[in-house]
Amino acid sequence: MNPIIPKSVTDFMNEITNLCGIEHKNWAVNFNQSFSNTLETTVKRYDDGSTFLLTGDIPAMWLRDSTAQLRPYLVLAKDDKDILKMIAGLVQKQFFFINLDPYANAFNEAANGAGHQTDHTNFNENRNWIWERKYEIDSLCYPVQLAYLLYKNTGSTAHFDENFVNGVQKILEVFKTEINHEQSPYRFTRDTERKEDTLTREGRGAEVAYTGMTWSGFRPSDDACEYGYLVPSNMFAVVILGYIKSIFSEIIENTELASEADELQRTIQQGLDEFARVKNEAGQEIWAYDVDGLGHQAIMDDSNVPNLIAAPYLGYCDSDDELYLNTRRTMLSKENPYYYEGKFARGIGSSHTPENYVWPIALAMEGMTTKDKLEKERILNHLVATDAGTHLMHEGFDVDNPDHYTREWFSWANMMFCELVMDYFDIRVEI
Repeated sequence: MNPIIPKSVTDFMNEITNLCGIEHKNWAVNFNQSFSNTLETTVKRYDDGSTFLLTGDIPAMWLRDSTAQLRPYLVLAKDDKDILKMIAGLVQKQFFFINLDPYANAFNEAANGAGHQTDHTNFNENRNWIWERKYEIDSLCYPVQLAYLLYKNTGSTAHFDENFVNGVQKILEVFKTEINHEQSPYRFTRDTERKEDTLTREGRGAEVAYTGMTWSGFRPSDDACEYGYLVPSNMFAVVILGYIKSIFSEIIENTELASEADELQRTIQQGLDEFARVKNEAGQEIWAYDVDGLGHQAIMDDSNVPNLIAAPYLGYCDSDDELYLNTRRTMLSKENPYYYEGKFARGIGSSHTPENYVWPIALAMEGMTTKDKLEKERILNHLVATDAGTHLMHEGFDVDNPDHYTREWFSWANMMFCELVMDYFDIRVEI
C-alpha cells in the first residue's frame, strides 16, 4: 500500500471543503474521508508501473469497480503526473487481466488460486489468477472507458501499448462471439442454493434468440441476468466501441480494428432499437432492463452501474432525451420492483441485497443524471444523513433504518459519492 496522500489530492480536498462552506460542511467531511480512503486503503503500486486496486473488503480487483474507484482522480491527472501514472498503471493491470481471460470479472493480486476456484466453468491455464469468472459485458467496457478518458483528460497516449491492443482484440472477439451466444463456448455454474449466483441450462443461461445485441451472463451486481441481453450494458458497449473506433482511427492507425468496432457498434445499436424498446404501464415507450429476443423482457432497473438511469453518465444519450426520461420516471417508481421508499430514503436497490435496501451508488447516479441542482442537493444530504455515522458510503442500507447496512468498506460507493459532490460544484471528468 502507498498511504501517502499527494499534495494535489489534499489541495483538492481543501478546495471542495471551501466550496461546501458552512452550509454543506458535512458533505466535506464525507468527501475528504472517502476521497482519501481509496488511496490509503485500496491502491497497490508496483515497480513495473502497474496498479492493483482492492475493491474494499474483498481481497480481489474487479475490472468494473477499479475503474470507478479511480475515475474521479482523472480531474487531477492533467496537472499531477504521478496521479496520471497511477491511473495508467491501472489500465496496464486491467488489460493484463483481460489478456489472461476476457470472460473473468475479478482477479487476484497474484496467481495464488484464491476466490471461486470450485466454480464449474471452462477455466484456461490462468485460473489461479482468477477470483471469479462471471462473464459481464461491463467488465470489458470499463477498462476501455478508463483508457479513453485518461487520454481525453490528459492527452496521454503511452498506455495505448501492445498490451492494450491485444486486450481490445480479445474484447471485440468476445462481443462478436456472444452476439451468437448459443454457439458460445462459455459456461458457468456454481454449487449454490442462491440462484442469482449460477446460470441455468447447464451453464448457458436462459435461452436467447439472435437480436444483434451481445449477451451477458451476469449483471454489474454479479447476479445472473434474467434474460440474456442486458440493455444498459449493451448501451455501454455501444459507447466504448465508439471509443475504440476513435483510438484506432486517430491515435493508433489500425483500420481493421476501427472497422470491426464500427460494425459491431452498428449491429448492437440496431439490436437495441429493435428489441429493447418496450411499453410501461402508462403505454409510454421505455428501455427494458434485459430481454431475450423471444418476446420476454424485464421492466426494472438495478442499482449497479451500468444501469438504465446511468445512460447519460455513460455518454449513451442526453439527460433530456425523451425515451430516457420516460425510462427514468418509470424506474424511479413502484413499477420498478427494486425501487424502495422508506422513512429515511427512497431509491433503487438490488436483488443482490435485502428488500428495502437502497444503494448509495444508485442514489449518486440519480443525482449525476439530473440537471436539477436542488435534487442533487437533496440526494447528497440524504447520503450523508444515512451513513450510520461512519462518514463513508456502504453497499446498501435499510430505508427505514440506515444503521442496518451491507459492506462497511466499499470503495466504489465512496468514490461515487465523491463524484456527485464534484458534479454539484460543476467539476466533472471530461467524456
